[in-house]
Amino acid sequence: MASQADTNQPTVLVVEDEFIIALDLSETVRDMGFRVEGPYANKDHAFIAIDQEMPDFAILDVMTADGEVFPLADALTDAGVPIIFHSGHATPRELQERYPDALACSKPCPPSKLMEMISRAKERAVH
Repeated sequence: MASQADTNQPTVLVVEDEFIIALDLSETVRDMGFRVEGPYANKDHAFIAIDQEMPDFAILDVMTADGEVFPLADALTDAGVPIIFHSGHATPRELQERYPDALACSKPCPPSKLMEMISRAKERAVH
């Protein structure tokens, strides 16, 4: 029974190039009962991951080790994957103008706010 529950866990793609923040995000996602894909420091590795399995939703930093995350965000949006932007490089307002359905928070984001956004993204995820 536990193994069936594990396979039914929503998968969250985490793209974040700052090691400590990536670790913290991943731990928060796991603590909430989700499976983490990543974390990835660059969008090219994340593209490889989504080619193999599309996540239920994603948490993306705007600036990754290999540039802006927008091509990945576009691919995820086209696939109907809810996105949470977690960034210090763009304001939530700027991100929501470009991605009206996305959730966005500025770094540092209080854990309670991030957890609330994760819950909202899960509700939007299509299974």
